[in-house]
Amino acid sequence: MIITYHGLEFIKLQVGETVIGINSPSKESKYKKTSFGADIALTTLNHPDFNGGASLSRGDRNPFVIEGPGEYEIEGTFIKGYASESKYDGKDRINTIYSLSVDGMNICFLGALSNPALKSETIEAIDGVDILFVPIGGDGVLTPAEGYKIAVQLEPKLIIPIHFEEDGKELKTFLKEGGSEKIDPQEKLTLKKKDLEGKEGEIALLVSSSS
Repeated sequence: MIITYHGLEFIKLQVGETVIGINSPSKESKYKKTSFGADIALTTLNHPDFNGGASLSRGDRNPFVIEGPGEYEIEGTFIKGYASESKYDGKDRINTIYSLSVDGMNICFLGALSNPALKSETIEAIDGVDILFVPIGGDGVLTPAEGYKIAVQLEPKLIIPIHFEEDGKELKTFLKEGGSEKIDPQEKLTLKKKDLEGKEGEIALLVSSSS
């Protein structure tokens, strides 16, 4: 699996020929939209900054768009969505936490989550996380401290922070919380299940890509 980060909460996962786009900004968003085709598009929250999944269409790729809680199976990819709370952009909203089984790895994407107190049934349902994407920017989503606290609670093997200003203090605070103040950022992560063996809460940092 190849993971790339395209700013705010926009993530691209590629496994073989299958491409999954998560929280792509729409054309109404102020955030720059990266152009690529996807087979599956996930939206955690109905806001222009995240709900542009339907536009991830290129060539013969016309994405299956998922926009809320439920259970799904698309092209051998198993996806579950769980309702949670967000205060993004100053309003009370429903955010969907997604759990995906991809390339033999369990991925949890928290989206624009603002309340770190998850329901016990949600925590039980997403047990056994290999890779966790967690927002750390505050102001309607989790703060760096809250983000790390929930990461510890979910016990992932690898933690990837998202939703932060690259020149801001959020990332530094989050890394300090995790005791990993010096991490070399990477343009992409190429991972297999065996690469995660022995890891416990390790933090990986991705550079936002515009391509």
